[in-house]
Amino acid sequence: MPDTKEDVLDMLRELAELTVLDEGDPQSFRVRAYESAAHAIEARATDLGRMTAAELQKIDGIGKSTSAKIRELLDSGRVQRLEELRDKHPAGVVALLRIQGLGPKAVTRLRAELGVQSLDDLRRALAEHRLRALKGFGAKSEDKLAHAIERLDEQGSVSRTPISVALPLAERIVARLLEVPGVTHASYCGSLRRFCETIGDVDIVVAAAQAAPVMEALSSMNVVDRVLGTGDAKTSVVTRRGTQIDLRVVATHQLGAARLYFTGSKGHNIKLRQRALARGWTLNEYALSVLDGGKVIASETEEQIYQALGLPFIPPVLREDGGEIEAAERGELPRPIGEVSGDFHVHTSVSGDGLSSLEEVVAAAIARGIRVLAITDHAEGTLSGVGREALLEQRAAIRSLQTRLGDSLRVLHGVELNIGANGELDYDLEFRRGFDWCLASVHDHFELDRAAQTRRIVSAMHDPTVRMIGHLSARMIGARPPIDLDLDAVLSAAEATGTALEINGGLPRLDLSVEALRSARSRNVTFVLTSDAHRASELGRVRFAALNAERAWVEPDRIANTWEPARLLAWTERRG
Repeated sequence: MPDTKEDVLDMLRELAELTVLDEGDPQSFRVRAYESAAHAIEARATDLGRMTAAELQKIDGIGKSTSAKIRELLDSGRVQRLEELRDKHPAGVVALLRIQGLGPKAVTRLRAELGVQSLDDLRRALAEHRLRALKGFGAKSEDKLAHAIERLDEQGSVSRTPISVALPLAERIVARLLEVPGVTHASYCGSLRRFCETIGDVDIVVAAAQAAPVMEALSSMNVVDRVLGTGDAKTSVVTRRGTQIDLRVVATHQLGAARLYFTGSKGHNIKLRQRALARGWTLNEYALSVLDGGKVIASETEEQIYQALGLPFIPPVLREDGGEIEAAERGELPRPIGEVSGDFHVHTSVSGDGLSSLEEVVAAAIARGIRVLAITDHAEGTLSGVGREALLEQRAAIRSLQTRLGDSLRVLHGVELNIGANGELDYDLEFRRGFDWCLASVHDHFELDRAAQTRRIVSAMHDPTVRMIGHLSARMIGARPPIDLDLDAVLSAAEATGTALEINGGLPRLDLSVEALRSARSRNVTFVLTSDAHRASELGRVRFAALNAERAWVEPDRIANTWEPARLLAWTERRG
């Protein structure tokens, strides 16, 4: 029976998603009610299991109907309305919403008029040109949808789970398994540990004396839909959202070998096994051992195994058979990012999509040891944007707060400008000059061609107030493909203008991508790690930006907010 905040949040988010399909409106009363309740629950640390329906209703944002569903879940482990919606809108249909250009109303029509129930059905309908016969579609719509699917295919995200879904799920499972008596270790491995942006399945490795209680704990979790198969020390399950979880239970002395093996990548592991064979040894998920006789050389930790093979420890994010073993042999592995002293893309409740006050964000920044913080609420050109008066009021509040903070934290008054279709920016130049920090980002017109998208970005870079381009490709992993850009031209403009490029730590974005970062490594471009936080608790997402940078082998010196605070502040004060 569920008793965790995460179970309730899962239920509310799934209800919101399925209700969008059911009612054909992302802004319907019920959808917004579920989303509001999720925001309210997320902000609370109270044990929900002890609260009555009446007490739940006292939480701002939770109504009578929603509180009843929360209690229904907590009391019985199921919600009848959610199960009805799941039956009516199966996972294959929900997946169609990930395709750019397909809203809930369009999906409903395709189901009703063409029998489209999955992505494969849609591919067939497009190949047979059946959509153009529907009112409101046509040949141009077919081409756009086919192109959107092609872009998702290029990302490899059509049939894979985005990291924004997989990582919180894996952390939740690991936390549950660590509660099982006799478990001494639990962690996720596989492509998720390597910080890949999409995940085929989630691998979990557990060290415990007995496997059965661990497997039972996983199978009984509320997120699990069904068990695929089980053995003496392993089991595989599928979650209600369709993600496969593969669990392996090992003895404590086998943990290092198991984590190394199940982290991969395949190419990395093959090269390690070749090094072992060259020494007359064998390497598998249980141990590094002698071929003849089976004497164990190392197995308890990954560090011991790498050392025995003549290598330093190689961080998981580098294990992609991309030259990391050869670099390790030469002592030339890229340095870890280290301490990050600033965050330059942070929203407050002044933005329409922000959930924490200025004071809450500043307190969280101080607690994290941040020395320079740029508050960058949305400019008026976006749906969540604000006008001049609100920003001027915020500026006055920041100046007043700064006098109380002293030297403990420098708070910059910034803004996230919207880059229009032709490169135009919000407000006039003089008003923009009043900010301490301006970043500019694309939030619309995703359908423009390569030349137009490139022009708008380059134009924004040439504006004297723009210091950084935010989430360059505007992608949402698994949902919205990146805009089509001439990356070489953008990098040349960044060099010429001194405009920094953001490495956005929001898991749905992770933008710049690893591929773009690798292309930019040889260019004279400065990067900035950011959280793109919309609530105080999200400031920690900077660590995801750092992992993405490390995965791309970006050296710390290229990243402005790894510099000493004095150097960093001097850089921010430079004007175009």
